[in-house]
Amino acid sequence: MLASRTFTRGAQAAARSTQVWFHVLYWQFDALLNTVWHSQTFRGYAAAAPTAAFAGQKGSNGKYTVTLIPGDGIGPEISQSVKDIYTAAQVPIEWEEVSVAPVLKGGKTVIPDAAISSVKKNTVALKGPLATPIGKGHVSLNLTLRRTFNLFANVRPCVSIKGFKTPYDDVNTVLIRENTEGEYSGIEHEIVDGVVQSIKLITWDASERVARYAFHYAQSSGRSRVTAVHKANIMKMSDGMFLSACRQVAKEFPSISYDEDLLDRVCLQITQNPRPYADRVMVMPNLYGDILSDMCAGLIGGLGLTPSGNIGRDASIFEAVHGSAPDIAGKGLANPTALLLSSLMMLRHMNLDDYAAKIEKAALSTIAEGKTITGDLGGKASTQEYTATIIEKLAKA
Repeated sequence: MLASRTFTRGAQAAARSTQVWFHVLYWQFDALLNTVWHSQTFRGYAAAAPTAAFAGQKGSNGKYTVTLIPGDGIGPEISQSVKDIYTAAQVPIEWEEVSVAPVLKGGKTVIPDAAISSVKKNTVALKGPLATPIGKGHVSLNLTLRRTFNLFANVRPCVSIKGFKTPYDDVNTVLIRENTEGEYSGIEHEIVDGVVQSIKLITWDASERVARYAFHYAQSSGRSRVTAVHKANIMKMSDGMFLSACRQVAKEFPSISYDEDLLDRVCLQITQNPRPYADRVMVMPNLYGDILSDMCAGLIGGLGLTPSGNIGRDASIFEAVHGSAPDIAGKGLANPTALLLSSLMMLRHMNLDDYAAKIEKAALSTIAEGKTITGDLGGKASTQEYTATIIEKLAKA
């Protein structure tokens, strides 16, 4: 009787294992077919210029129209701070404010048509923090925006602010993260009870496209090296393809040095001594970029001091990457620096460099002085007081 029960349990376990692997193979084959179709359909897309130059035109009032997505939590407060600073600096921008709060359309929750139309029309947007509830059934609005506008590259510069004391005084890194696939492809499913599979999708086109953008960025910003960050020693096919695409693109940029390094080794070395990374652009798949960019932000004082831009062919969205901080919303405690610095990336994208330089000088000198900075930076100033100090400096410039 005991032997019979043991055999039955063994048979059940074997059957369960077979069922799991059948489902795994099915989903992998399905994903492979989609990848092949994608590659055949879009092959060559990345061979064109990596981004379209800003093509916005001034209106009859002499200003460019920019889409503003204030966001959730502290988003409206820090957005207002940026608007007030821009008014003081007389930046030729008119804001077109929209909400991306999901609406029900055809039985699905989607971004409102008005928001999509605004970004497509203006080709550039500034976005505050968006909150995504944690749990099953909630789709990330940030991920939805990236997919909607095909924002394939996330650019994260991290630069030490002179006068603002952190353990490091010489951080000057630029990370470029592939923004549309990898572990964040959203291909997840439960195969059988207790077994979940998440597929890491890597395509040649997306890899080549972000690599090309990284080399263009290095070339235009005076950086002499591109480093591809990877884990191809473990994920030989997926990260291996990413590296192959980077190597091919590197041949087209003989003036830019190219090398490769493992993610874990980069994390170790950059926290020991960030100085050697000041001459290069680091490019990497999605998940690695998410981790490494936040780690680098920690070297300069946190996400509250870190700008970010999401670059696409037809539109670009610049954003604060910190959370929506609902616990301090409406209390006048929020730090608008990350959104402000992101907006300066936007101005430079729009070729409004002089305005960006003027605002940047006023903001960074305010932080360096340390007299009117917000609580997260070690001060006691309110959002309004910090903003007012920057505006005062602009008036004296």
